[in-house]
Amino acid sequence: MHVQEWLETVPAVSIYLLVGLVIGLESLGIPLPGEIILVSSALLASQHGDINPVILGACASAGAVIGDSIGYAIGRKGGRPLLAWLGAKFPKHFSEGHIATAERSFEKWGMWAVFFGRFVALLRIFAGPLAGVLRMPYWKFLIANVLGGIIWAGGTTAVIYYVGVVAESWLKRFSWLGLVAAVLFGLASMLVVKRKAKKAQAAQQEAEPVLAGE
Repeated sequence: MHVQEWLETVPAVSIYLLVGLVIGLESLGIPLPGEIILVSSALLASQHGDINPVILGACASAGAVIGDSIGYAIGRKGGRPLLAWLGAKFPKHFSEGHIATAERSFEKWGMWAVFFGRFVALLRIFAGPLAGVLRMPYWKFLIANVLGGIIWAGGTTAVIYYVGVVAESWLKRFSWLGLVAAVLFGLASMLVVKRKAKKAQAAQQEAEPVLAGE
């Protein structure tokens, strides 16, 4: 069943909770389609007066901030062994190459890696746990986390909602376009990160024999 068609059968309160939960779990480090759920829910809110877009955006923002904060705490406590465990459980998402790419982003951008990571599908699941593992000062993490969560979740909700209201005559067509755009954006960002991760992993493998020879 189409995501939006399924959401139409769910009560408004459940949609608020679902959006907050899915985005929170994704931010915590579990690969889930948070962006697709948010886009679909915002489009649904533009068609049905029962769903308040302000409450929807607030729940999405709260899920993003809380999920990232929990991920940070888990990463800080688990350290490197946590990344190794995640790599074994989710090899496609937490491979050594992906982790190396994310670490370079943190080294280069610091707290802004948390902020901008919110807008990239694959990095979204890394930001909280990796910031904790790297022991980024919590106040820096919190600022970037709150700003990124509110701007990404709240901004996405507002843009999709108002576009849906203005384009009511072609909303069904836009529903598909919005979902396709969200999926394509997510896939494109994942492919870019995956390519960089493979290069980082290859470079690491080439460096290992040299270090062993020394």
